[in-house]
Amino acid sequence: MALQKDAGEDSAMRLRRMRYRAWHRGTKEMDLLLGPYADARLVEMDGSELDRFEAILEELDTDLLKWLTGQEPAPADADHALLADLLRFRIAK
Repeated sequence: MALQKDAGEDSAMRLRRMRYRAWHRGTKEMDLLLGPYADARLVEMDGSELDRFEAILEELDTDLLKWLTGQEPAPADADHALLADLLRFRIAK
């Protein structure tokens, strides 16, 4: 099976890069929220789901932490379904 290429990057490299970014945030709290999720879910995600997760990785740690802990509501344009999945995953652990 040939690996898909995305803007010159094969899918295996993209997954490694995303996993690294999930585990190496600016805060340990976000490492522990995003890292295990990435380890468990990235391999089963399709291209559009990977794009959505990558968009979450672009958010600031301080904002993500507030949204995921309920300190602030996520903005209307945030991916509420993915944020909810992150919470469900964390609670299930």
